[in-house]
Amino acid sequence: MSEFLDAAEAAYWRSQWDLAPGVTYLNHGSFGPPPRPVQAARRAWQEQMDAQPMDFFFRRLEPAWFQARRRLAGLIGADERNLVFAENATAAMNVLAHSLPLGPGEDVLLTDHEYGAVQRIWRRAAESAEGAAMRIAKLPLPIETAEQVVDAIFAAASERTRLLVVSHITSPTAVTLPVEAIVAEAKRRGILVCIDGPHAVAQLPLDLERLGCDFYCASCHKWLSAPFGSGFLYVAPQHHARIRPPLLSWGRLPPTRLETWSDEFIWSGTRDPSPYLALPAAIDFLEQVGLDRFRRHTHALAQYARQRLVELTGQTPIVPDSPDWYGCMAQVPLPPGDAATLQRRLWTADGIEVPIVSWNDRRWIRVSCHLYNSCQEIDRLVEAVRRGMKDEGKGTECRI
Repeated sequence: MSEFLDAAEAAYWRSQWDLAPGVTYLNHGSFGPPPRPVQAARRAWQEQMDAQPMDFFFRRLEPAWFQARRRLAGLIGADERNLVFAENATAAMNVLAHSLPLGPGEDVLLTDHEYGAVQRIWRRAAESAEGAAMRIAKLPLPIETAEQVVDAIFAAASERTRLLVVSHITSPTAVTLPVEAIVAEAKRRGILVCIDGPHAVAQLPLDLERLGCDFYCASCHKWLSAPFGSGFLYVAPQHHARIRPPLLSWGRLPPTRLETWSDEFIWSGTRDPSPYLALPAAIDFLEQVGLDRFRRHTHALAQYARQRLVELTGQTPIVPDSPDWYGCMAQVPLPPGDAATLQRRLWTADGIEVPIVSWNDRRWIRVSCHLYNSCQEIDRLVEAVRRGMKDEGKGTECRI
C-alpha cells in the first residue's frame, strides 16, 4: 500500500494553505506557515484582545493559556505541570542558559550538528564563567548505527561535563538522533541532558515523561504548523525551582498568588499571546489528517526528494534510507560549489525556496516536505538544481 495520501485527499490538504502564487516552498523546516484554520484561530484571539483588552488579559487569558498547555501536553506526552510556553526553541534555550549558569571548571557539551544559534547561546554562557567551556563532540560520517552516535558523544564527555545539549532532529543535516539511548547513557553518568527539539514536534511521536530528559526546548511553528512565536520549554520536576524567566513581570495577574515555577511565565506584559492560544487549532488540524498518516505521507515525499537528488548528483547521504534516521526532511550532499549562489539562483530564476548550506566543508541541500507539497514540486526542484549546476560548470550565474 502506498505511503502517500490518495490524490484527492492530498489536494484537499494542500488547499488549506495560503502560499504565495508561483512559489515552490520546500523550507517548512525553517519557517512553517500555518494553514487557514490556524490563522483564523490566531486572528480570533487577536480580535478579542483588541476589542476589549481588560476582559482579555484579566479574565480570558489565563484559562485559555492553561487549556492550550493541556492540549500541548497531551500531544507530546508531558505532564502539563512541567511545561511553559516560549516563543521558540531558541527562546526556551536562553531561559535554560539564564537559569543554569555554568560554574568554574564546568563544561557544556554539544555536537557538531547543533544549530548555530544554540552554539552561540552556550558559548556565551561558558565565557561568562571563569574556567568553563563549551565542548563539541564530532559525530562520525556517515552515520550507520545508534551506537556510533552514542559512543562519539560520550567519548567527548568528561568529569567536567555538567550538561549535554543534543538535537532530537538536527537542523543542518536533518538527522534523527537516538535520543533515548543518549539520555540513558547521560543519566548513567550523572550528566544533565537538554534535548533541542524544534523539528521533532509532530514530525515524531513524543513521550517526554518516558524519555526522561531533564529539559526539552522546542518550536511549534515548524511541523505542527502553529503560528510563528509558539514554542515551549519542558523541565523535569526536580529542576522546577531553578528555572526562572529572564524577563521578570507579575507572573500571574494580581491578586493571584504565585504557586508554581510555571506561574512566572504566564504574564510577562502586553506581548501578543495569540500564538500560544492558537496551538489547540494546530493540533486539531493535524489530528484531522491523522498524525501517523501525516508522518508517512511527508516521509514518502522526503524519501522521493532524496532519491531524485541522489540520482542527479551521484552523492551519498550521511544516514541510511530509513524513517529511523530522517522524517519529513531529507538532506543530500551536492557537488562542490558556492551554496549561497545556487540558493539565490533557485529563488530568483525558479521561485523555489529551499536551503542550500555549507556545512563540514561541503555543500548540502535540505528539502522539507509538508502537506502542501507534491512530487511535482520536487521534480521541479531537481530540474532547477540540474540547470543550476550545469550553469556553474559554465562559470555563469543567473541574476534575474
